[in-house]
Amino acid sequence: MTDELTIDDGKLTIRVVAMPSDTNPAGDIFGGWLMSQMDLAASTTAALTARGRCATVAIDGVVFHHPVAVGDEVSIYTRLLKVGRTSMTIDVQAWRRVRHTTEIQKVTQGCFVFVALDAEGRPRQVAV
Repeated sequence: MTDELTIDDGKLTIRVVAMPSDTNPAGDIFGGWLMSQMDLAASTTAALTARGRCATVAIDGVVFHHPVAVGDEVSIYTRLLKVGRTSMTIDVQAWRRVRHTTEIQKVTQGCFVFVALDAEGRPRQVAV
């Protein structure tokens, strides 16, 4: 995979390997860990779009399709769906690559909403 590879028109934003410390008692990767990686990727897209500080204000429609295992390479793709006056809506997809294979599988997707913030933490106009 290269940094320019896109899946469902998204841009590769973060790639990380799932580690044993990220597991739940069943041995699968915590959904919360995966959502935090998705939030980090979405925040990168939001900050670049708004050219500054942003905060997550909503996460809609998160669907966990498949579990992630220790050692899987997790790639997070983001796609800017909408830019409002102060907010941005970003589609986020997480894909896993099974370690030592080329097999990839979409594991999670969701819609993240961010608001651009000024130096005092108040909403400001998105500077696109």
